[in-house]
Amino acid sequence: MGNRTKLAGVFAKLQPHRLWVQSAFLLVWLDVFGLRYHGVCAPVFHCYACPLATFACPIGVLANFSALHVIPFMTIGLLVLVGAFVGSLFCGWACPFGWLQDLAAKIPTPRFELPRWMGHFRFVVLGGAVLAIPFLFGEPHPLFICRICPAGGLEAALPGIVQQAWTGQPIAWPSAIKLGIIVAFVGAILFFKRPWCRVLCPLGVIFSSFNRISGFFLRVDRTSCTDCKRCHKLCQYNIEPEKSPNDLRCIRCLECTRCPFGALAPHTVLHGRQSVPSESAD
Repeated sequence: MGNRTKLAGVFAKLQPHRLWVQSAFLLVWLDVFGLRYHGVCAPVFHCYACPLATFACPIGVLANFSALHVIPFMTIGLLVLVGAFVGSLFCGWACPFGWLQDLAAKIPTPRFELPRWMGHFRFVVLGGAVLAIPFLFGEPHPLFICRICPAGGLEAALPGIVQQAWTGQPIAWPSAIKLGIIVAFVGAILFFKRPWCRVLCPLGVIFSSFNRISGFFLRVDRTSCTDCKRCHKLCQYNIEPEKSPNDLRCIRCLECTRCPFGALAPHTVLHGRQSVPSESAD
């Protein structure tokens, strides 16, 4: 068995209950008491236009500030700070949009694997729909991130329709493109594991870019690893954890740390960082 730290022991106990931890975080992100802190960003993907959004969405802020040709220093600072400390840990344990996809994964439908190269589209979304298009064309452009975001469709547009129907108001239907995106997303989460997070999420690619240098990271104990490939089966995101424990595609769900030999475990810079060969994002 690998030499586990106290931190690894804590996560070993929490990991089987990760969905409940994600659900608990909903108490932070869902503003059930009508409090609004939209001047502050949360480090998760959650549309601020949602009737129950406590905080602003960092991606929405980046896009809107880009359209104004203004640098959002506080938002960038938050993203860098969170990424530097924990990498993509928030993606796996606290993001409400990730929780929704994990919940959908419990539905017993056929599941298909996504090609690894599709993860590079996240950079395209970040560079194009979040930064370049808003900067060059502004909010009216049809590819502005907030116009094509499935979180906005599910968390803002659909609740708006329900509220309008409930109160007897005329229903302002979303555009055909927005409706198509909602249908495509709902269909995708029924047949793929976290398709948005793995293929298109611009926030996830920001955080995961810090995975190899963050203060919180995964380490492989080579003396304990038997090359049994058990971690391959535990990982739901087509990663080889023993070769690339801090991969760019990793959302740090820590499923792979359930290795029976203790070869994979979370560590922090307080425990020192050991080099791990063959860490690749390919």
